[in-house]
Amino acid sequence: MTLGILGGSNLATALGNKYINRGMNVVFGLRNGFSSREVAWKMLRMQNHNMLSFIEAIEKSDVIFICCENDVLPAVCDAINQADVAKKLFIDCTNGQSDPELGCNTTYIQTLTKNPSVFKAFNNLGLDYPKSDPLELVKETYFCGDGSEHRVLVKRLIELIGFKAIDAGRLKNACLLEAVYHLRREISHVKNGQGDFHFKLMSV
Repeated sequence: MTLGILGGSNLATALGNKYINRGMNVVFGLRNGFSSREVAWKMLRMQNHNMLSFIEAIEKSDVIFICCENDVLPAVCDAINQADVAKKLFIDCTNGQSDPELGCNTTYIQTLTKNPSVFKAFNNLGLDYPKSDPLELVKETYFCGDGSEHRVLVKRLIELIGFKAIDAGRLKNACLLEAVYHLRREISHVKNGQGDFHFKLMSV
C-alpha cells in the first residue's frame, strides 16, 4: 500500500514521517514552485522521498491524506478531478473557515470533485501540528466517513502511528469535527494565545 500526503504543511511532514517510520511507502504531493526552509522538508529531500505533483502523488497512492492550506485546496480538487481515483480513499485532514455559512472543507471537496471516497480524520491536530502539541500529549483523533470497509482501514491507519481512533459516525459529521477544532482555537484566543488547547474524550 502506498500513502500519498498532499500539501506543504507541518501536518503533512509529521504524518508522513510517522508512517515512514512504521515502514509504509509514502509519497508527497506538492504545489508547483513549493519551497520550504523547514528542517523536516529538507530531511525528507535528503532521504530521497518522492516529491511529486498533486496528480502524480494521487495516481501513485492507494490512500491520500489532504493536508494542504486552504488557499491550495482548489488546486488539490482540480488534481483529483484529473486523476484516476477509482478505488482510492481520500482522508481530509483540513479545516475550513470558522463560519457556519461557509460549510466545511470536506463538503467543499465533495462539491468541487467527482465525489471520490472521502473520510475525515486528524483535523483536530491542525495544520501546524506538531507545533500545536510540542509535548506530544494528544493521543487521539476523531474520524468519520461512509462505508464499513474503508472505516476499518482508516481506523487501522490511525492506530498504526499511535493515535486512538474515535469513530464519529457518518461523513455528514465532518462539519462537527471541524467545529471541535475551531472551538479549541477560540479558547486559545480567549486565553490570549498562551498555549494551545485540545479536547480529550471521556466515558463516564
